[in-house]
Amino acid sequence: MRFSPVRLLLPALVATLTACSEQKTARQEPAAPPVAAPDTTAAQPATPATPATPDTSAMHNVAAFLAGLPVSRQSDLRPLTAQPAWQAYAADQTKSWTNYHTTRTAKIEEWAATELDSVRAASPTVFYPFSGPDFLNVTTMFPTSTTYVLMGLEPIGTVPDQATLENPKLFPALKASLWSVLNFSFFRTNDMAVELNSKKPDSNTLNKANSIVKTAERTNQRVNIGGVVPLLLLFAARTDHQVEALRYVQLTPEGQLTDADSATVQKPGLNVVPGVEVKLRSKAGQEKTVVYLSADISDWKLGNTKDAALKYVRTLGPLTTYVKSATYLMHKSYFSKVRNLILERSNYLLQDDSGIAMKYFRPAEWQFTYYGTYKRPINLFAKQYQPALTAAYTDKANPPRPLPFGTGYNWRQNDSNLLLARRQQPVQP
Repeated sequence: MRFSPVRLLLPALVATLTACSEQKTARQEPAAPPVAAPDTTAAQPATPATPATPDTSAMHNVAAFLAGLPVSRQSDLRPLTAQPAWQAYAADQTKSWTNYHTTRTAKIEEWAATELDSVRAASPTVFYPFSGPDFLNVTTMFPTSTTYVLMGLEPIGTVPDQATLENPKLFPALKASLWSVLNFSFFRTNDMAVELNSKKPDSNTLNKANSIVKTAERTNQRVNIGGVVPLLLLFAARTDHQVEALRYVQLTPEGQLTDADSATVQKPGLNVVPGVEVKLRSKAGQEKTVVYLSADISDWKLGNTKDAALKYVRTLGPLTTYVKSATYLMHKSYFSKVRNLILERSNYLLQDDSGIAMKYFRPAEWQFTYYGTYKRPINLFAKQYQPALTAAYTDKANPPRPLPFGTGYNWRQNDSNLLLARRQQPVQP
């Protein structure tokens, strides 16, 4: 996932906030028995009012609507699903997601069930830096984890309000935003588009992606979906999760997650790390928490926020870290803090070659399993070529294991690589 000042290639009208906050149902005290008294009736104590239970279905209906899935019969959004624009979008999404699950999800699940079986069992918390809103890939790799912490530069955004959901221009915007992640496995940024277009396409995929975006721009049908919130909700719905709650958060300088108001997360100060926390329930009934923090985790910017983001990650206990399409930032000296944290606190690290360079691992502390094929990085990142990986991938005594799907910048199946690093001595809680 691209982590740089370049914004995601997201379509330009900001969605407004629909706040959702949980209320605890007050427990009703049992009535005291009446006390007998001559010629009088004992007064019964007044029954305390019970606050209304939050309508968690309303939040999930927004997620389903954005995903092109049916909403509940009682939903205020149900009439909108009768509109031709939404129905066309829903039909298109059904086709796209059916193809995605056939060509990627099924292959990842089959591969990971064998290769990551023990890793999954020991991964209640997954840290995914440089992720953007990519809940899709991390939950496919680690479906039984209970906490996912994502970080990126992309803004938090808002839950779209009714007016935004009624705008038919929303659907081309969502389609354009999703195209690259469904076809390439990562969100495409402006400079990445130039690089991908310099390659000879083996299909019409790249041309079609460009056509969708250019058409949206030309017809002024690009709606700014505002940040990661709409896409997190969409991915939750499309991965069979029920959205139960959403709250806006921020980090204290000590790395504690606290409530935040919408104004703070939409326009945070220079020293503020804003975020969003989404509560989910899987199809099997497992409760999950997804936290996305909008944070620049370069060494210099971490100094401005007193390392709050990394302090928060340290509170999570031993980690499994997942890194994909990270623009090779942790190869650089000025991302040493997050790199060192991952190497210090992770029992497992699953990454493509854009993650932590091999030169930073201490071989005595880690066991490595290589998957797929390592070739030179795409031209945009040619300087990040690693001879050590070429040596590992051409070791005839320990050949790499198969990787039956594409991932990362070399997104074609036979060009991709993953490295699983297992710590020899597990990190203690």
